[in-house]
Amino acid sequence: MKPTQFSDMPCPIARSMGRVGDSWSMLILRDAFQGMTRFDEFVKSTGIAPNILTRRLNDLVDNGMLERRLYSEKPPRHEYLLTEMGRSFRPIMFALINWGNKHFSPDGVRMQLVNRETGALAVPVLFDAEAQQPLTEDHYMVAPGPAASDTMRERLANAERRRRERLGLTEA
Repeated sequence: MKPTQFSDMPCPIARSMGRVGDSWSMLILRDAFQGMTRFDEFVKSTGIAPNILTRRLNDLVDNGMLERRLYSEKPPRHEYLLTEMGRSFRPIMFALINWGNKHFSPDGVRMQLVNRETGALAVPVLFDAEAQQPLTEDHYMVAPGPAASDTMRERLANAERRRRERLGLTEA
């Protein structure tokens, strides 16, 4: 059976997960955001097997999240640096930290997002910059884009219909 190629699906969530949805890849990106760049640093931090790390680093490079740079010729050694695309993933990592702390920290918070200058705890909120308000289910929904297929349009229309039914907003 051929593995599912999420990066080829029409859904932007599936495409994104196809590039960074693997657990090891997420941990490698976490470490890259913490300044790690070298193979041995990733192995030590994550405990990942070297052969799996090699595959994940190659995937992250191929998908444009990391750049491979030679730092030693003898023996040949590379470092892995976040690209602009990789750096733009930072808000997603911030949201995952907050979500994980809220739902999966039975022994207490071990990592948190704070203001670099004041040290004050930060709580990330998805925000509509145009309307200057938080993105909430009451005010925002996922809608089909210009390139949406009929299937996508139907799926999103059904989702909105179910939401309206759940809230008792259906027309008689």
